[in-house]
Amino acid sequence: MVIAAVPVDEHEDGSDEVRCLSDRVERVAMVWPLAQRPELGRRRTVAIVSGVLAATFLAALDVSIVGTAMPTIVGELRGFALYPWVVTAYLLTSTTTIPLYGRLADLYGRKRILLAAITLFLAGSALCGLAQSMLQLVLFRALQGLGAGGIIPVTLTVLGDLFPLEQRARLQGLTSAVWGAAAVAGPSVGAAVTDLAGWRWIFYLNVPVGLVALGLLGAALQERVGRREHRLDYRGALLLTAGMTLLLSGLSAAGEGRGAAPVVAVGAALGGAALLVLFWRTEQRAALPIVPPELVRRRLMAVVGLGSILIGAGMFGLISFLPLAMQGLGAGTATTAGLTIMPFAVSWSVASTAAGRVILRFGFRSSVVLGMGAMLAGALVLQVVPRWPVLGWAVAAAALFGVGMGFSATAFLIAVQNAVAWSERGIATALVGLSRTIGGAVGVAVLGAVLNGVIQQRLGERAAIDALLDPAQRPSLSDALRASSERALAEALSVAFLLILLVVTAAVALEVVGFPREVLAGRVGARGPVAVSDGARPGDAREEVER
Repeated sequence: MVIAAVPVDEHEDGSDEVRCLSDRVERVAMVWPLAQRPELGRRRTVAIVSGVLAATFLAALDVSIVGTAMPTIVGELRGFALYPWVVTAYLLTSTTTIPLYGRLADLYGRKRILLAAITLFLAGSALCGLAQSMLQLVLFRALQGLGAGGIIPVTLTVLGDLFPLEQRARLQGLTSAVWGAAAVAGPSVGAAVTDLAGWRWIFYLNVPVGLVALGLLGAALQERVGRREHRLDYRGALLLTAGMTLLLSGLSAAGEGRGAAPVVAVGAALGGAALLVLFWRTEQRAALPIVPPELVRRRLMAVVGLGSILIGAGMFGLISFLPLAMQGLGAGTATTAGLTIMPFAVSWSVASTAAGRVILRFGFRSSVVLGMGAMLAGALVLQVVPRWPVLGWAVAAAALFGVGMGFSATAFLIAVQNAVAWSERGIATALVGLSRTIGGAVGVAVLGAVLNGVIQQRLGERAAIDALLDPAQRPSLSDALRASSERALAEALSVAFLLILLVVTAAVALEVVGFPREVLAGRVGARGPVAVSDGARPGDAREEVER
């Protein structure tokens, strides 16, 4: 048995408001959001938001900052065989632990889990800077990822707890802007720091920023929690972590298309899928499941989860293969190809901020449909790129995809947070992000396999494609070989981009038909759910549910 923290709601008579989550589990729910309590003033609000954004920036930046420093790191530490694992280890541990952190935040409170995750991240960062071998660096990056896995969902959950819908919608725009800034700034910051101070400072610089976030959140974020005994679902946690690790690592490697690697990767992915099926069966019987089955069965959660998988496949497909098209067919460099993704990050940030106003004025469904329409337009423009690989088409496709993600993903997250109780918000938030990541892993693996298959069929070997993508080797190709390589790559990308269009079209159809016109503003302790429909201000419904 473990002691789990639950939020305490004080009434005039001093009693706790209690309600059953299911027939097996009792929890105590927080009725009044902390943002509405008198003690949360402007200074505390600024401190909490600043701490959340600082922590988010650290987790987001470390996804992209290491790439440009890797040649220098390998040159000093040796061990080229472990080159990809420096990034992969971070992504695997940060992704597979997201649902666990979401559930732990529901059980033990947001503050202690978030502070523990930041501390773990900072410990991993300091150790990465001290690494003396590639193996050590990979292990410490995995530790760093364990911390990032908690920062990502719990920061979003904190914002969902503390602020009413009107403010939350705007704050989601800020967090999206932070992710966009990190994606854009990461490679250049990594290169600059490596050249000026050495690669180890890429990791050391996390420590002071993280300590500031720890100080701000430790002082300003306050939770009043009680304690109840629960039997933690250790078996479910183990099955989920092992299953997600095998599935994501298998999917990530499946598209490489070299030797026996795809066979091993598919085996790992299938093994991971089998463990996840066993995990789901375990959750049906668990007294306190990591992922409550009744939560996943709800219409909104199911539609948002499946929609997130589909748009994740489309989004990661775009950012993975659009630069390839511009570098291989547009005769660009790695830098110019990478710049085609910048409009995606910028437009996502801007659209996320605008989504808040759309949600407040027209409702969640309107924001979702608007986003899906923009993404569909981007997928249509993407079909032009293999035939006319000019920068304008690539920028237009990336920008439209970013607008689509800004409106739809923001509405997905806030709708789910608005529809669940405090004690479900952590895991619900985590599941939305995890669904998008799984979709991205599946999408990139499938598209990569298709790309390799078409190139192999048309060209017979990849050496010419490798030379085509290298600006230094490209002039050495004969005119005939260059033309045949470009044709093969264009055909392969045309098939891949068509698959992206089909996936996005399926997402549009799903959300237009399945996304509810009314989102229930729910929490434990309310007398009943209150519908938030298109045309009605969601903030009004929130005020009603809280009275």
